[in-house]
Amino acid sequence: MLLQGSEMVSAAEERLGPMRLTQEPIQVLLVFAKEDSQSDAFWWACERAGFRCNIARTPESAVECFLDKHHEIVIIDGRHSRYFEADAVCRMIRATKPSEHTVISAVMPQIPSDQEEPSVLPLLSAGFSRRYLENSSVSACYNELIQLEHGEVRAQFKLRACNSVFTALEHCQEAVEISSEDHVIQYVNPAFEKMMGYHRGELIGKELTELPKSDKNSADLLDTINTCIKKGKEWQGIYFSRRKSGDSIQQYVRITPVIGQGGKIRHFVSIKRPYSDNHRQVHKLSKEEKSCGEHSQSECNSLRHKDRRKESVDVRSISSHSSDAPSLQNRRYSSMARIHSMTIEAPITKVINIINAAQESSPVTVAEALDRVLEILRTTELYSPQLASKEDDPHTNDLVGGLMSDGLRRLSGNEYVFSKSALHNMSQSQLAVPVPLNDIPSSIAELLNEEECWEFNILELEAATHKRPLSYLGMKIFSAFGVCEFLNCTEATMRSWLQVIEANYHASNSYHNSTHAADVLHATAYFLRKDRVKGSLDQLDEVAALLAATVHDVDHPGRTNSFLCNAGSDLAILYNDTAVLESHHAALAFQLTVRDSKCNIFKNMERTQFRTLRQAIIDMVLATEMTRHFEHVNKFVNSINKPMSAIEETSSSSEGSDCEGQASIRNSPENRLLIKRMLIKCADVANPCRPLELCIEWAGRISEEYFAQTDEEKRQGLPVVMPVFDRNTCSIPKSQISFIDYFITDMFDAWDAFASLPGLMENLAENYKYWKNLDEMKCKSLRPPPSQ
Repeated sequence: MLLQGSEMVSAAEERLGPMRLTQEPIQVLLVFAKEDSQSDAFWWACERAGFRCNIARTPESAVECFLDKHHEIVIIDGRHSRYFEADAVCRMIRATKPSEHTVISAVMPQIPSDQEEPSVLPLLSAGFSRRYLENSSVSACYNELIQLEHGEVRAQFKLRACNSVFTALEHCQEAVEISSEDHVIQYVNPAFEKMMGYHRGELIGKELTELPKSDKNSADLLDTINTCIKKGKEWQGIYFSRRKSGDSIQQYVRITPVIGQGGKIRHFVSIKRPYSDNHRQVHKLSKEEKSCGEHSQSECNSLRHKDRRKESVDVRSISSHSSDAPSLQNRRYSSMARIHSMTIEAPITKVINIINAAQESSPVTVAEALDRVLEILRTTELYSPQLASKEDDPHTNDLVGGLMSDGLRRLSGNEYVFSKSALHNMSQSQLAVPVPLNDIPSSIAELLNEEECWEFNILELEAATHKRPLSYLGMKIFSAFGVCEFLNCTEATMRSWLQVIEANYHASNSYHNSTHAADVLHATAYFLRKDRVKGSLDQLDEVAALLAATVHDVDHPGRTNSFLCNAGSDLAILYNDTAVLESHHAALAFQLTVRDSKCNIFKNMERTQFRTLRQAIIDMVLATEMTRHFEHVNKFVNSINKPMSAIEETSSSSEGSDCEGQASIRNSPENRLLIKRMLIKCADVANPCRPLELCIEWAGRISEEYFAQTDEEKRQGLPVVMPVFDRNTCSIPKSQISFIDYFITDMFDAWDAFASLPGLMENLAENYKYWKNLDEMKCKSLRPPPSQ
């Protein structure tokens, strides 16, 4: 027996993350003989939902249109049998091959209160999926369509994807076996049949323990494998299986537990291939790696890492143990001499050489102090302050560790964790293309009128736009800054681009969704309007900043870089555990933009200008990564704030004479880069500087996202990156205080000194006081307890 339908959907949800499961936009066919208020309501509901709609008047035209478009939803009018029989139309459509994954709904007349509710069985027998009772309200039709999309339509997409996956399995060359959580064989592919000599009918439904075992495996291997996979961990290694003929075959086996609803193991997927001499040559297994088959996957990886560490040679150990140590040392010193004589020097090398030279003629105390300076300069963590001990300030340590580490969290024995984890596949919501600015609803237009104020309430816009504030706010801000004119693209192209970008934010994320992107875009525009910022940047810089803000978190999975690296996610592997999310946001933004001419806002740009704009956008998106936070802030302070302050002090006696000197500092290409980085960094984390109610709401949203991550880490056996963010014990006020103390205060002090933002700094002080008061009350929640 193959997987049941519900099991297939569950498997699709868990394992088809990289596969596109939905079609965009969804196609709807309305079968109405006569146009009336009900058909109009469904038409406008489709427009509102962003679905593509066709109308057919006869059964014949309905089938013809369906065969041409393969609609995901068909709505058939069943109220007036004098025009056509709804049951007959449904059967005609169901008789076609494409209808296998189509949802068909019947519009039926309202039931008078004095009549009994009729049975839906005749409709189901005719092939209908649902019944819709006549209601010509556009909102009611819209709600019905949205429920269909999020329910039956998405389930059908997943089943369709499963069919594709099983087709791939049928044709792949590796042997695949799928068993239930009780180790009952559910599926084997033809490659498995060929390798093992069985016919699938002899295997499906049998327990694995019923099949003959090879006696060439070590006694405890099966126990080791079972112990590993029962914990939800993947196992891979070398294993002997017995063919139907009785002979043994050595295989390279990978067994992956498939986690279903409730975090329970639902299936095991085994992938097997013959372990030949050629395979052995490719892998060149050491003794430790050969024994990996008898260990869990994490142990395998730790052995490989240990081997790598053994292979990295320490000069000191060689010189003390090797017979040719003098020649090695001579080579080392001669290579160092060559480095110091190179004409191409990094700035830090020049600094170290200058200090080395100064030491020679310095008193002993100065020379010792310079030694300490050199020790600091040689570290790679020049911009990361040293934290207090974990016990002194766990909130700050956890927050900083979670946001600034590369994700390779060390466990006991210094073993790196690379356990595989299937991230939740956050489905994209289908968003309607926003209408032109002069046609938007008055309620939204009124909110957008306040867009230039810092107190602008993005959450009200989120509600008014049904969670698509980015498209509307984007059009308003881009229009104000002349973005379409600069890019030489139409307003329609820009609207399509905004829709695509917003559709690729995950509405299911509590924090990193399109509302956060819209909030960052608003802050970016607000900063760009400040006199000193405006006087420092040209229009390309402004456009780059606005576009970077729009895309800076696109397709964010609601998990931190550390989580992705610890989970061994595809993205972490792709980007080598370095700036994983930020690299993905920047790359995906351009992929989404150029894949379709309808939304390619760059298609009319001159090549050189596009390259400059592209690099500026990428640089700003990457600047939002927190591991280089202190580097960006310190460079901004030392390269811009301090020199400008010095000019102000020296020219205080002669009014206005400092303007030219300050402008030359601000407008250099290097410093404009620092300004843009600082601008988007401050916009990205400006929540503590918003009015109190907005600050509280954002604090709740980010806390919920961190809580969900901790829950998932515990569920999957991953290292818990931020242990204090446990929903049962966390103090949200403490976490906010730590975040403001460590990341926000110094950065916004520096940004305020440059851009002059007194209102923001007042908000920051008030919000900090609010969190402090809650903490002093021993309150762990967002708000104080109700007064007794």
